[in-house]
Amino acid sequence: MKSISLLPDPELFSTGRNNAVLEYPSPTSENNELERKEGDGSMKRDFGNVSVAEWKNASRAIRTAGWSSIFYLITTDILGPFSVPWAFAQMGYGPGIVLYTVFGALAMYSGFQIYKVFIYLDSNRYPVRTFGDLFFRTYGKWASHMSNILQTLQLLMSVSILILSNGQAISQISKGNLCFIACLIIFAIAGMLLGQIRTLQRLGWFANLAVWINILIMFICMGVVANNAPNFTAVESSFGPEFAEGPIHKYAGTPHDGAATGGSGFTASLNGLNQAIYSYGGAMLFPAFLAEMRHPFDLWKGLLLADLCIYIVYLFFGLFVYSYQGQYSYNPAFQGLSPYNWQTASNIMSSITGLIAAVLYGNIGIKVAYIEVFQEFFNFPPLTTKKGKIYWCLLVPIYWALVFVICASIPQFSYIGGLVGAVCILQFTYTFPAMLGFGFQIRKDAMLPDQESFDATTKTYNYVDQGWGRLRRGFKVRWLLNGFNFFYFLGSLTTAALGIYSSAEGLKGAFEGKSVASSWGCKSPTG
Repeated sequence: MKSISLLPDPELFSTGRNNAVLEYPSPTSENNELERKEGDGSMKRDFGNVSVAEWKNASRAIRTAGWSSIFYLITTDILGPFSVPWAFAQMGYGPGIVLYTVFGALAMYSGFQIYKVFIYLDSNRYPVRTFGDLFFRTYGKWASHMSNILQTLQLLMSVSILILSNGQAISQISKGNLCFIACLIIFAIAGMLLGQIRTLQRLGWFANLAVWINILIMFICMGVVANNAPNFTAVESSFGPEFAEGPIHKYAGTPHDGAATGGSGFTASLNGLNQAIYSYGGAMLFPAFLAEMRHPFDLWKGLLLADLCIYIVYLFFGLFVYSYQGQYSYNPAFQGLSPYNWQTASNIMSSITGLIAAVLYGNIGIKVAYIEVFQEFFNFPPLTTKKGKIYWCLLVPIYWALVFVICASIPQFSYIGGLVGAVCILQFTYTFPAMLGFGFQIRKDAMLPDQESFDATTKTYNYVDQGWGRLRRGFKVRWLLNGFNFFYFLGSLTTAALGIYSSAEGLKGAFEGKSVASSWGCKSPTG
């Protein structure tokens, strides 16, 4: 089925935004002729014995992913539940289970909003590839730029978090004998060298391997925490002497003041909530997944199964580890293991998966920045040209150096992860889908097919009205759905503001002396 573009503004058809391809042949063409529209609106014909059905099948041939592949891609992108025990330590059993359930359900709803808007706006002639494309067609250039900038920031910060966590891993492996900054430099240099690979194709099977390594680490963590004490040294080094070795406590409700490593009362719960948001943070890539599907309508199968799988795995793992380690649950969980041998094995395996993820995120992040910023505003050459390849080689070390500066300046894994969750991930998983949902639905329902029309020659749409009156008329058609999406949008923004506040408070406390780690210091957060 061919989707239609509902907002036919002339800018939407710019080949600078999306490379146009041939449309389906017109069913009314005589002698099996194919009609092709040129940039000036004129028509050219290619002769050939090709039916509409054959044309559709040919266009789908380059889209090879099925719903089972999408299930795998979603779980590959998101699966990494090692922050969940720490989140439960901030919220307690009851609030933790409720919040993970609610945010999991809302993440699924957001996925279906992206799915719906994509189905309507994607076409073979003007394909949708990213969130920026969806925003461009729904709101215009300003929204597209906002989305692309935030996506670049999220990828940049995600790489910095990976450097930080793996720097901690290297420090633990060396038993603290290496300066923490040197540990960060080692991982950053490795990422910088692998980052020179411009195509992701060669990293594909490594990414698949990373999923199974993460699952193995989960089993190791569960086996070790059930038979050994928590890593009291790491917890005390990261969160202060009040969390020195002592009795383990678990809480059915919110932990009382001083019993949570993430802060006191509401602030601690918010920091735990930020980790829940981080757990469901793969929606940024949903448009790219849909663009690779032969039958995008089948996304719901992969989305539903992936969301249920992630929810069950995260909840089980988080509750299991928290039940044994209580307030001493550490983030990431495998660095909270006390036996050195198991801790080292987990750290080595995690460093392998972390390096793969860092290179993937860095690769995508540099490409997004290059195409959407340098090419869009500064007329840089395409990456496929010789000059483009030279610029790529120069940008990679600059990108990784910037990432290193960020993580060396803010060596607080849990809080910087929560900050990224609140500033970036929450927007792509909750705020933006709601924004797209009501914006698209209102503009779609405001159209009057009997009175309005699209002129294919001039590429303009003839509106009968404009402004607030049109938007109000579109809103009333499905006022309940639009109202829910609007309040969902406002709620997401409020949650983001609270998450930013709690992370900032946590960072403030860490820099005031609760953590032994300091900016550009040699002491590791893990002790």
